[in-house]
Amino acid sequence: MYLTFDDGPHPVYTPQILDVLDRHGVQATFFVVGSLVEAYPGITQRIFDEGHTLGNHTWNHEALGGLTREEFDETVGRTQALLGDRGTACLRPPYASMDASTRSWAAEHGLTVVTWDFSPQDWLQLTAEVIAQRIMDYARDGVVILLHDGGGDRSPTVLGLDIALNELSTQGFRFSPLCR
Repeated sequence: MYLTFDDGPHPVYTPQILDVLDRHGVQATFFVVGSLVEAYPGITQRIFDEGHTLGNHTWNHEALGGLTREEFDETVGRTQALLGDRGTACLRPPYASMDASTRSWAAEHGLTVVTWDFSPQDWLQLTAEVIAQRIMDYARDGVVILLHDGGGDRSPTVLGLDIALNELSTQGFRFSPLCR
């Protein structure tokens, strides 16, 4: 399985998620917002140092569908430049917003657009138990799960992730970063 986290780094929730992942020996991919990487470089470095991978999630969480070429190049290019060698060749469009040019423009930046198979919709103010149950219900080999480490109160996500990983590890699931 592949765990992915969008909208960080966040100064409170990203370190908590990293602690949970470390406790369970799990590696993940974090799709980071460039302006937040700039604001929280130490957290970004911690993600990288702990063996997780970093993907591009634009500079300010812009919907990519409908952007001009100049706007696209700015938001994606600026974020990728800030990530430097720590960044992977993966781009996740916020809101999965794409248009006919998104994939080709991403490719010109050396990036592949990646989305997800399932999200427990942790942005909907669900309880930790509901988030955990949804993750466990959708657990399958090769599935890409979308969670969030930024963009709001992610304390239920942190706890729900811990609950789900406790159960899934007993079922033999292994987790790898989606992007390398």
